[in-house]
Amino acid sequence: MAALAPGKLRALTRLSDSDGFFRMVAVDQRPPIRNRIREVMGEDAVTWDRIGAVKATLLKHLQPYASAMLLDPGYALPYAHRLLDPAKGLLITLERFEFETRPGGGRLTSTYPGWTPAHIKRLGADGVKLMLFYRPDAPANVNASQHAFVREVGTACREQEIAFLLEPLVYPLDGDPDAYVEDPGKRPEMVIETVREFAKPEYGIDIFKLETPVAANTVPAPEEESSAVADTQAWFGRIDALLDRPWVMLSAGAGMEPFRRVLTYAFRAGASGYLAGRAIWWEAFKAWPDQAAFEAGLAEGGVSYMRRINDALRGHATPWWNRPAFAGGLEMAPGAEVFVTEYPLR
Repeated sequence: MAALAPGKLRALTRLSDSDGFFRMVAVDQRPPIRNRIREVMGEDAVTWDRIGAVKATLLKHLQPYASAMLLDPGYALPYAHRLLDPAKGLLITLERFEFETRPGGGRLTSTYPGWTPAHIKRLGADGVKLMLFYRPDAPANVNASQHAFVREVGTACREQEIAFLLEPLVYPLDGDPDAYVEDPGKRPEMVIETVREFAKPEYGIDIFKLETPVAANTVPAPEEESSAVADTQAWFGRIDALLDRPWVMLSAGAGMEPFRRVLTYAFRAGASGYLAGRAIWWEAFKAWPDQAAFEAGLAEGGVSYMRRINDALRGHATPWWNRPAFAGGLEMAPGAEVFVTEYPLR
């Protein structure tokens, strides 16, 4: 019987739907939205209010079809917090979108000064999301720093009894294509070895948000019968074999159809849902600054797409409480008979 701390158990329950699936929508993107505004209206148009209004529109239309929303603390949360449905789970971003670069191209994830899982917990969130740049073949000192950082966040999340969602993201080192994440030459073993590292219990991760091991735009239609389909499914199977905790897929800017294909492979392998943003709402956002067209695109294309992938979840995905870590059953720790001694009244 697996035991979860009360706060962790409550968090996982709130982030998922009643069937144990994660239907989570990301509106924490910062550079993509800022860049789009700059492209259409110029640098002076990139304001806090304008970015916040975009995120509020996304929240308004997509939240009803999600089990949880992912917000950033700088724009989405302060601008759109009044729109949050208290019945939905809430994830808040820990990392900054900027990163530190080391010789050879190694990257170190950074956070805002003083911004911690404790602050996120006090805001009423159910989980902390940390996007971590990681390359297994990066310089040893870079990876040692990233390992230590994740352990630190995992320890803080355990202390706060808040869910810890890690999003490790492979990145280009010096000499790699700039668009490495979706480059056809992407090496699947980089994703596999990254998962292998952070699957270790010492990091304290509750949910893994993972990129596809095969570039989304090259993923074959899973409905076909071919060696390419079997090979692709095998890569997703290798991910699942490394993890006993729940995992979900990120979209990384993939289009609707490529991401649907990715989800099909992931659900067949054992994934418990998705945490996606641009695959759901980017097509609609292309109509901005025509607000009416933007909202119409979300209400039609975005919502219909969410319904489609949510239906796929119910048919193929694995409820989070059926993951191997909880195979023998799940209970709150400590049990009722020792709760008062573990959490004494003061």
